[in-house]
Amino acid sequence: MRDIKHYSDFWPYYLREHSSPATRGWHYVGTGIGTSILIYVMLTGTLKFLPLVFISGYFFAWMSHAMIEKNKPATFTYPIWSLISDFRMFFCFLSGNMKSELKKAGLNK
Repeated sequence: MRDIKHYSDFWPYYLREHSSPATRGWHYVGTGIGTSILIYVMLTGTLKFLPLVFISGYFFAWMSHAMIEKNKPATFTYPIWSLISDFRMFFCFLSGNMKSELKKAGLNK
């Protein structure tokens, strides 16, 4: 992996590292569950569930990289940009913009 200096260069790289629709799907599951738990914690103040936000979010993502993509998650090298990109990918999926983002990154999946 090359040393990426700008987020504008990282985003296409991130999408290429998530080239399989199944990988992206498992990321959406983890992000959705993690976000739901975070909202629950914020509404109820039940802080004991806060670790589940991170566990659910990362578990599904990392397992999909190990089992599907067979690559190292970008989180280990670019933790902040990866977190931002995970939510960006999730919202692109929800808004229906994922296909155009994949195309811009050189992917047609």
